[in-house]
Amino acid sequence: MTSHPEFGERTPGSEVAKVFADQIRGKTILVTGVSPKSIGASTVLNLASQSPGLLILASRTKSRIQEVADQITTKYPGVRVETVLVDLGSQESIRRAAADVAALTDKLDILINNAGRVVTSRQATQEGIEQQFGTNHIGPFLLTNLLLPLLRKAAETNPPGATRIVNLSSAGHRLSPVRFSDYNLEGKPVPPEEDHVKPLPGAFANCTPDGYKPIVAYAQSKSANILFTISLQRHLANHGIASYAVHPGSIVTELSREQDDELNAEFHKLIKYWKTPDEGSSTTLVAALDPALNEVKGFYLSDCQYTEPSAHAKDAAAADRLWKLSEELVGEKFSIGG
Repeated sequence: MTSHPEFGERTPGSEVAKVFADQIRGKTILVTGVSPKSIGASTVLNLASQSPGLLILASRTKSRIQEVADQITTKYPGVRVETVLVDLGSQESIRRAAADVAALTDKLDILINNAGRVVTSRQATQEGIEQQFGTNHIGPFLLTNLLLPLLRKAAETNPPGATRIVNLSSAGHRLSPVRFSDYNLEGKPVPPEEDHVKPLPGAFANCTPDGYKPIVAYAQSKSANILFTISLQRHLANHGIASYAVHPGSIVTELSREQDDELNAEFHKLIKYWKTPDEGSSTTLVAALDPALNEVKGFYLSDCQYTEPSAHAKDAAAADRLWKLSEELVGEKFSIGG
């Protein structure tokens, strides 16, 4: 159980930040995927309200990230804010961004992997990886591993479990496991345990003329976020670092700008309550800040509380397999055991 069982679907992130102000004050925190009117923007604004030592905003577009940084500086002039450009669909950009972060600080108390992509047509990262899997999982996998020395440095002086990695997933993970045999969705045969839910409801079953199923691609990337979290939690606990995955809820943001009217209508049929961006930041902040999470075994949160993901997203063997695949796709091995 979390320390505030009364927190739920409609709890604003601003309230969570106030409750856990002591866990924010003086900390060095990095949040990816920060742009105006987004969950990321609400997350950093709520963090800024409680006087972090250094707040690093990372995103793809300089003008958009600067707009949020300026909002923070205007509202909370005492907070040090830095920006870092990163395209999670480019491993070269990720490596450059990690070096930029290391030039700003020698420690990182909290890393929030908030960024993500939703696409409705077949696209690829610079390395030729299917865009949603490459940006939503492989990108954060590489960035997190490159930043681990800074996280370990913070963990040397923080209480055990106070140094944290938060990965934003989605309830959409339930529609598909990671398709190890066909992660690029090229139409290769997959065993039943890797196949998506059948039948997919309504417009979720739509595919492009070349056979690409965008919802399946998105779902497998979100399952990967949770499996990645499992690996981090298993291997970093001895270093004093905790990791959690979250479903932030359903929020109307620019993340869904590529969805057509038919797909948007399908979502509105299924989802009863659409959160504000402030409410959408609350579960992320609980995962990043609540000390009670260290006392209870769990790794996936929704509506500010622990919940269970689908079976395919909590399989330790699948988590190990994903780690190895991810290392292959970034061309580097990362040792986090111990």
